[in-house]
Amino acid sequence: MLAELAAANAAFSVIKSAVQNAGDIAKAGKAIGDFVNAKEELRVRGEKKRQSVFGGNDIEEFFALEQIRQQEEDLKQLMIYAGRPGLWNDWQKFQAEARKARQEAIQEAQRKRQQRLEIMVIAGALILGASVLILLAYFFVWSVRS
Repeated sequence: MLAELAAANAAFSVIKSAVQNAGDIAKAGKAIGDFVNAKEELRVRGEKKRQSVFGGNDIEEFFALEQIRQQEEDLKQLMIYAGRPGLWNDWQKFQAEARKARQEAIQEAQRKRQQRLEIMVIAGALILGASVLILLAYFFVWSVRS
């Protein structure tokens, strides 16, 4: 959790310095992507901890997410004042579409993994069945010859 928060903090500091130095938020595109990725990883890791039997450090997670929320608010202000008109709204739409695409990719990967598992089970059953048939044929031939 601390690694993701550190990554988000580093990315946000790059965003702020890029806007302060160049006056253009578009120059900080990679840092914005890093910030969003760190935020998403922090959110996913928090969900996994909550679903875990052992749980997690809720206070640490809360304050980390609160810091990310504050940085997002600062990013919003930067996009509104240092970006083009409508940039923040376009950014929100883009994030929503990207989140949907990530979820669909995760679901597709799970579906493919399930299909591979089913194919492996069917192949294993066929191999086992063929082995049993070969053994039965061998014993039948062996008993007829004896």
